[in-house]
Amino acid sequence: MNDELAQRIDKLESHVAHLERQIDELNQVAVQQAQEIDRFKKQLGRVSQSIENAEMERIKSVDSKPPHYQ
Repeated sequence: MNDELAQRIDKLESHVAHLERQIDELNQVAVQQAQEIDRFKKQLGRVSQSIENAEMERIKSVDSKPPHYQ
């Protein structure tokens, strides 16, 4: 009976070690994804600002002032 109990404990310890490794790997993936999301947010902000500036320039060029404002 003690031998059977020792085998069960060894098997459980093996499973726990495997699960701990998987958790560490998943944590690394989550950290990498968070870094990518931050990078994408910054990039999206720059693109949005660029589009907004281009749109403002387009509006300014299309909406010319009446002659009496010049």
